[in-house]
Amino acid sequence: MQLMFLGTSAGRPTKTRNVTAAALVLPDPLHVFWLFDAGEGTQHRMLGSKLKLNRLEKIFITHLHGDHIYGLPGLLSSRSYFEGAVPLELIGPPGIKAFIEGVFALSGTHLEYEFTIREVEPGLILENDRFKVTADTLVHRLPCYGYRIEEKESPGPLKLERLAEFGLKPGPEYGQLKRGEDVQLADGTWIRSSEVAGKPLKGRIVTILGDTSPCDAAIALAKDADLLVHEATFAPGMEEKAAAYGHSTSMQAAQIALEANVKTLVLTHFSSRLCAEDVEQLVQAAQTLIPDTRAAEDYSEIAITRPERG
Repeated sequence: MQLMFLGTSAGRPTKTRNVTAAALVLPDPLHVFWLFDAGEGTQHRMLGSKLKLNRLEKIFITHLHGDHIYGLPGLLSSRSYFEGAVPLELIGPPGIKAFIEGVFALSGTHLEYEFTIREVEPGLILENDRFKVTADTLVHRLPCYGYRIEEKESPGPLKLERLAEFGLKPGPEYGQLKRGEDVQLADGTWIRSSEVAGKPLKGRIVTILGDTSPCDAAIALAKDADLLVHEATFAPGMEEKAAAYGHSTSMQAAQIALEANVKTLVLTHFSSRLCAEDVEQLVQAAQTLIPDTRAAEDYSEIAITRPERG
């Protein structure tokens, strides 16, 4: 599982940073990715990446400010030109449906793939056999959401040497044993799953927050996360201005991560007034609380490993 940033600037793009967008590439064999926000120019950023629009399965929108949604109409329209596109679901706050339907109606846009829109409320918003996603409201000038993505526990690897001792060759029985089911051989011998399957693999937790001032919801969404993506629009010492605009400083982001027991903190949504040296100073300050703090850069990729594998 990897997270790729396609835009890391706040408010407006710069020469090196586009406005907000990030892609979560799901583990094999799913071969799909989820997009979180789609600021203006997101599809242009995707052209410079390995991401393919026909493998985009879901789009999660945090809020309706332009630097988070103005790239949606063009991206959704262009996707019609890709063959074999999987069904796409757009998930976001109230108003996202009216925004998209209004733009498409006025522009005469018709999509050539299965597309649905769902407006969210706080709570569990998605669950399947691999993941569950929870949303909650943050503190911003517009209704804004954060998303917690939890990968479910998966079966551990089979002990192949032990299976060879039983004379069991690869086949359907392997799947049964990985699922925790015992298997009886033709000679009546029972193979116990507990004897031949390794410990279940703990799932990963990724939390991606929209624009926000520090709040309890941010801590709850990030609890014990392997990776937290948190905005850092302002530098330390600018807390009053950050609060006035519904944003956070880098140190406030680090404090949220500390209280939530986060493993890795990734700062993003940097003010266009900040130069590369300024961003580095924000990261160094946050590292006093969370040693594994990083600055998101456009096209930067972060591998999210399972806890057992470090």
